[in-house]
Amino acid sequence: MAKKTGKLVFEGKDKEHYDALMHARDMILGQMQYHAEDALDCSNADKRGVTTHMADVSSDNSRHEMELQLLSEEGDVLRLIEDAIKRLVDGEYGKCQECGEPISEGRLAIRPYAVYCVKCKEMHEKQGWHVPR
Repeated sequence: MAKKTGKLVFEGKDKEHYDALMHARDMILGQMQYHAEDALDCSNADKRGVTTHMADVSSDNSRHEMELQLLSEEGDVLRLIEDAIKRLVDGEYGKCQECGEPISEGRLAIRPYAVYCVKCKEMHEKQGWHVPR
């Protein structure tokens, strides 16, 4: 990584990782925008011409709850992505936060914001811990 006119410039593998993180970030932000618009759209029933029947209201409430839950989960992923970008800048990207060993390139290719190596992730899951993706 080099600094060029006040901007960070990544090269080689760091550039690939940065590009993957930015792509994941863009995807999550797009999903968050979609879910936020859908969850906060109170006029949805009016658009369909639906009366305020109890079943319709219940269905709409369930859908709104689901959209808000998805929005919350996507916010968690966005935080993981932002943290991964910071680790990339600090030279700590790709290291398992549990054991310190490198996270495999295959895992980073699938989930560029991974926090744990496969071994540690599996260990946490077996113990029933809720761990970041």
